[in-house]
Amino acid sequence: IYVGNVDYACTPEEVQQHFQSCGTVNRVTILTDKFGQPKGFAYVEFVEIDAVQNALLLNESELHGRQLKVSAKRTNVPGMKQYRGRHPNPYSGFRSRRPFMPGPPFYPPYGYGRVPRFRRPMRYRPY
Repeated sequence: IYVGNVDYACTPEEVQQHFQSCGTVNRVTILTDKFGQPKGFAYVEFVEIDAVQNALLLNESELHGRQLKVSAKRTNVPGMKQYRGRHPNPYSGFRSRRPFMPGPPFYPPYGYGRVPRFRRPMRYRPY
C-alpha cells in the first residue's frame, strides 16, 4: 500500500507498528531523495492479501500528529527502476521521447583541442 503524509521523523518500525493490526507486515519502505532526506511517503507490503483492505481502513488515521493518506499501491511505471542504497545514475532509468540521451558532453581539458605547453612533446632547441 501507499502511505502518504508520513512525518519526516518517522521510522520504518513506527510505520510497521501502526499497520501491524491489519496483518503481517512484510516490509516498510520510506522513500528518500538523493540526499537521504525522507520524501514524506512510504510503501507498506503485507504478507496476506486481505491485509491490504484492512490497511485501507486506516486512511486518515494519525501517526506523529499527521493524518496519513493510505491508498492501494500504484505500480511503478515500466522503465523506471527503483534504486536501493547507491546513488542512482542520473543518466539511466529515465525514458524520454528522444531515443538516445548521451551523458554529459566530454570536453577535452584546457580548452578546445589546444595542447597545454607542458603536455606538448618537447623539441630539442640547442640555442
